[in-house]
Amino acid sequence: MKPAINLLLLLVLVLTTHSARCQDQWKSLFDGKSLKGWKSNLYPESFTVVDGAIRARSVKDRVHLFYVGDRAGEFERFKNFELEATVRGEPGSNSGIFFHTDLAVRDAMNHLANGYEVQLNSSPTEIRKTGSLYAVVDLDKSPVDETKWFKVRLTVQGKRIVVRINEKIVVDYTEPEQLVRPPERAGRRLNPAGGAIALQAHDPGSTFYFKDIRIRPLP
Repeated sequence: MKPAINLLLLLVLVLTTHSARCQDQWKSLFDGKSLKGWKSNLYPESFTVVDGAIRARSVKDRVHLFYVGDRAGEFERFKNFELEATVRGEPGSNSGIFFHTDLAVRDAMNHLANGYEVQLNSSPTEIRKTGSLYAVVDLDKSPVDETKWFKVRLTVQGKRIVVRINEKIVVDYTEPEQLVRPPERAGRRLNPAGGAIALQAHDPGSTFYFKDIRIRPLP
């Protein structure tokens, strides 16, 4: 019996070590007290740290806060990854989490030209609800009360994009090989080289908060 017991103990040790290594792969993107590692493309005063969370409220048009890490100016690129954030919004607010994006804009309102957006919205008039993969897979009903803290988990692996809200899958989308978008959404696609993570401050009347932001790479 001893060889079997030893084999079992070895298997448990291997699985425990593998699990610990997977946990160690998580990287925190926000220290809870400063905007270190983040840079806005416009109007930096639109982003502040309040009570341990990033507050996003634009002073004018659309503005985005990019994760740059230790890089001096260029944003950090992420290709296959799992991203988690705990968020909440004030009533009647609009925001989003962008990924596989960059600094290019497509209009005078400073909408980002490239990549995808996970919609965050507490406005009763907005037809695209929280958790939507904006203008690609739109939800017509919000899965949460956005005025209370909730978790967003985004998984990007290969061509597959999965959005979870409070651990419930609300979007499971695979980008087709022959992708055709309307001209105004031509850049809404995955970048083979990966792209930036960015938080949106939508307008002066919208306020969203982000904390516990972390990411881990996937093969």
